[in-house]
Amino acid sequence: MSSSAAFELVFAHALQGEACTIRTPDSAPVPLPIEDWTRSAGPVDRLFLRHCAGATIDVGCGPGRLTAELAVAGHVALGIDIVHEAVDQTRRRGGAALHRDVFDRLPGEGRWDTVLLADGNVGIGGDPPALLTRLRTLLRAGGRIVVEVEPPGRPTGSADVQLACRCAVTTFFRWGRVGVDGLPALAARVGLVLRAIDRYDERWCAVLGVDR
Repeated sequence: MSSSAAFELVFAHALQGEACTIRTPDSAPVPLPIEDWTRSAGPVDRLFLRHCAGATIDVGCGPGRLTAELAVAGHVALGIDIVHEAVDQTRRRGGAALHRDVFDRLPGEGRWDTVLLADGNVGIGGDPPALLTRLRTLLRAGGRIVVEVEPPGRPTGSADVQLACRCAVTTFFRWGRVGVDGLPALAARVGLVLRAIDRYDERWCAVLGVDR
């Protein structure tokens, strides 16, 4: 088993159905909830997506259940992901998707109505303030970021994590986390306005606005 595989390789294996775990240096591995991401969009997903207005870019779209659901609902929707397998699965679902890093140049910068960050993707890059600052540049004036956050009592910050499947293990990499308690301070820090926080079953959804 390789102990220094790229994230893209290990996550691709997970999307193809291989069991995958995630851990921090001081915690035991726990299963990655791949089945939640590869299924079709469900009722709670659709409650999240009600907050998406207009043209929406789904950052870290994974296998595309939300990108495809947005398209079905009549939105202009684009998924982006750094994993080729994720982009391929999104397209097979009927969604539009590009193999792209969010910190690279993207189509429609400054003109998107909504950026969607679901399924823990606020952790991308291991620096939530830097990620949210970047996402502001994608939005038009009056646009919004719809972000899934962790429940009350969970910390806001970042940690080293590692993914493992049967045949490969990533090196440790930084991943961010944002708890609902820390969201107001984080939003203010990056010049966003906290417009709404909603709980749907055990999931928490927030809407951050751009007033420029």
